[in-house]
Amino acid sequence: MDNNIVFGIRPVAEAIESGRQIEKLYVRRGADGQLMSDLKDLCLRHRIRIQEVPVEKLNRLTKGNHQGVVAQVSAIEYVELKDILERVPEDETPFVVILDGVTDIRNFGGIARSAECAGAHGIITSLKSSAPVNAESMKASAGALSRIPVCRVGSIRNTVKALQSEGFSIVAATEHSRKLMYDADLTGPVAIIMGSEEKGISKEVLKLCNEQLAIPLVGALESLNVSAAAAIMLFEVVRQRIGN
Repeated sequence: MDNNIVFGIRPVAEAIESGRQIEKLYVRRGADGQLMSDLKDLCLRHRIRIQEVPVEKLNRLTKGNHQGVVAQVSAIEYVELKDILERVPEDETPFVVILDGVTDIRNFGGIARSAECAGAHGIITSLKSSAPVNAESMKASAGALSRIPVCRVGSIRNTVKALQSEGFSIVAATEHSRKLMYDADLTGPVAIIMGSEEKGISKEVLKLCNEQLAIPLVGALESLNVSAAAAIMLFEVVRQRIGN
């Protein structure tokens, strides 16, 4: 059985009240009753978004008596942005990764693996449009997600501004830039932003970035997979820092 699945009205309510972090909460479409109403009120207080789905989806998630409720809980404990910044050792230059809409679990896990190998101090993702930390993403990360701090934020834009106020240079990886990653100084405090698989980095976030950098491509295709692109960008930071 998937250890990240909790089902049944009371077990899900207990998971929420105990502080377990809910990735997804599915409720049978049209479900009612006092217990269900109480659960919905609890979700509202804890700002947990409910997704109403057909009962067939719930049946696919678990063979148990789900009572119309199935929750996917996080495999890790998320941290706050301040926790990431406070944990940076004094003799190291801050280095974080921001994921603006990366929703594919394998890409997320692959980026986490590269980030941990590159010595990044944390990963920042959006509360809404982001891949969950579950058994599959943990596997794709080769365990990196249990080692590198992950922060989920309500607004990537506000987080970018907060990091800039802390002295970070915000660097967007985008194939639309004419400036190559080799031509930028990445030796100071830096946050590398990777965009979604389909739309890239949102225009609102892109406007705030200090740098927009491209990876040189010489083949016929116009872009790399986001996980591969992230690895290249992250290790350019490593190359520049080791060289200094």
